[in-house]
Order: sequence, then structure tokens, then C-alpha cells
Amino acid sequence: MLDAASWAGRLGGDRFLAQTYHRSYAHFPGAADTAGLFSWDDLNRIIATQRLEPPRLRLSADGEMVPLHRYAIPTTNRRAVTWSRIQPSDFHAQLRDGASLVLDAVERIHPAVGAAAEGLERFLGTSVQANVYASWTEREGFGRHWDDHDVVVVQLHGSKRWRLWGTTREAPTFRDVESPEEPEGDPVADLVLSPGDVLYLPRGWWHAVTADQGTESLHLTFGMVPHTGADLMLWVVDQLRASVALRKDIPRFGSLAEQSDFIDAVRREVADVMADRRLVERWAESIDTTDLGHAIPSLPYVDGLPARGEITVKLTTPRGRLTANPTQGTVTFSAAGTSWDFAESAVPALGTLLANQPTTLGEMADSAGLEVKEVADLVSVLIDGHAVAVVGTAL
Repeated sequence: MLDAASWAGRLGGDRFLAQTYHRSYAHFPGAADTAGLFSWDDLNRIIATQRLEPPRLRLSADGEMVPLHRYAIPTTNRRAVTWSRIQPSDFHAQLRDGASLVLDAVERIHPAVGAAAEGLERFLGTSVQANVYASWTEREGFGRHWDDHDVVVVQLHGSKRWRLWGTTREAPTFRDVESPEEPEGDPVADLVLSPGDVLYLPRGWWHAVTADQGTESLHLTFGMVPHTGADLMLWVVDQLRASVALRKDIPRFGSLAEQSDFIDAVRREVADVMADRRLVERWAESIDTTDLGHAIPSLPYVDGLPARGEITVKLTTPRGRLTANPTQGTVTFSAAGTSWDFAESAVPALGTLLANQPTTLGEMADSAGLEVKEVADLVSVLIDGHAVAVVGTAL
């Protein structure tokens, strides 16, 4: 299972974070145990049972999306709801001709991939989306390109060739003032990924990918949301909304002296915040505890949980935090944009939730020496705040 500890072990833990992350590519041959992660059977089932309109599910060849009408037909039910139905023979023909298949956000609809994405999110501290890619020929699906986010690639089946070039613009972003130029010369790396291989690639690195090894290829790409200095400044501005200087109207029609005084006041407020040596730590705690995660209903329990030890629950966001308040004899549990204060006796039970694995009310009660009814009441509060959900009803 690819949880946070497994990802850390496979990618190199603290050494990866200090020396490789955001800096350079890294290839980890045979690093991932892909058994049960995602298969061709899973892909077939999802395509057959889900209504997946482009760009969620798409085909791409030579850097261009294949028009939907070439492999799907519009279908309307008796209630006038229309969607695109995949035509297997046409679908196969496009893939046989060299198109690559892409399925976005598969972590939302496949539990094992979802768990792997959560584990990587806990290790790297940023939101993660997992896409599936499948190719059959040496024809490139996307051409040589760069991504505006870091990726971790896990090869599942067959082989895929990756040719890598470095960046031609430092730290390019989705919303940028100019585009990176095409790289010149030979690639800095020419790799063939086999099943179980893992590849890390920072944003901005150019790459060309093709299934030219004589086998069909299936791989997962985990994309990490980037956090830049611009994002930090947006967060700082939000923190400063309590300041009168930031709330005042801009003196557009005032004198130059009034405008200068206004700018000086704003500058002082911003400078005071930016002088905090722990500003990045404060920002990290804020984005971790305010991330909403994936909201999940807890049916059939719409009016609190019964005191049944076999009910299984799970945190809905991978990055909750628990903070001790020694002077008050309480702890603060923060997740999904809300904070709750609990007695110190609840720490073991809350710590069990923060492991981000499904756990029963009974296990939580045993860990804390509490009654199941007490734990059920505690968890019910967190369910109302969208931080926890029932994942096993025991009915």
C-alpha cells in the first residue's frame, strides 16, 4: 500500500525532500509494489460504467485531442439526458492508430489510487491528482512538452520511454508573463520505465513520452499542486485583512502626500508580517488545516452515530493537525477548514484518525480508554464539520 511512509521510503524520505524535490528528476527502478493498485480490468470497468466526458476521459495524438465523434456517439435517455457513449470498435481503432488514452482524477473513483494519492499528499504536503495514461504505439500522444506541476509517475504495465530535457525557463507557471522556449540539443536522460518503476519530474522539465518498446503501456501520473511565492503573498494578504491599513480605500483622488502615506502604511504592515522567520511554517499549517479534502457523506447516519464499535470511519482530508493547549488542558483538532477543542483524554482517539487509515469506533475507544458512546459523539461532531466520514456502516 502506498501510504505516506511507503512513499517516503520509495522516494528517499528526507534526502529526497532536501536534495531532489523541485530540483531535478529522479528514477527509482522497481520502487513501487503495483499489485492491486490499478489494472486494465479497472480501466475497462470505469470506462464501461462511468459517464466520462472530455477532458476527463480523452484521446490524444501528436499533441492534439482526438475529436470525440471519432470514437463515441451521443446517447439520450428517456428523460432527455445526453452523454457520449464509447463505441469500442472505433475506440480501439483510434488507440491502434497511435492515440494515447488519458483518464483524469482517477483517485476520485478508484479506492486504491485514492489511498495512494492521499499518502503522497501527506508526504509532500500538497494536493495530489492522479491520471491514468495508456498507449500502444511509438506515436507520441502529447509531443514534447512541459507541465506546470511536479509529477510522480508509476509504471503499471508494459514499458514507456521517457526522454527528458531540463527547464528553459526557471519555475514556469500556468499564469506566466512568457512561455518557455523549446529546448535544444539531446535529452539529458533517455529512460525506459518498466512495471514498478517510479519517475519524479519537477515542473518545467520538458519531456517526450512514447510506447516504443513493443508493448502496450499503462501508467499512473500523480500531479502535485505547486505552491509559489505568489501563492504565499496571496495568503499574506488574507492574513492582513484585519489591518486597517489594508482595509482603507486607496486614495486615488488624494494628494501625492496622502497617496504616499497610504503606501507607507501598507508597506509597514506587509514588512512586519514578512519579517516573521516562521512565516512559511504558519502558511504550511494554514493550508494543511484549511484544505477541504474530499467530502464524503456518512449515510445512513444523518443524525449522529450510534454507539456501535464496528462502525468504520476515516478522516476526509490527508492533512489535519492536532495541537496541544497545556495551560487549558485541551487539544485543538484542525481539519477541513474547522477547528475543535477536545479534552486531552481524546488525544489517542484523534491521533488514530490522523493516521489517515480507516478505523472503527471500537478501536478508537480502546486506544483512548473511552466508552464507545463518547467516541461516537466526538466523531459525530467531526462528521458535521466534514472532516470525518463513515466508510463502513456495519449494517
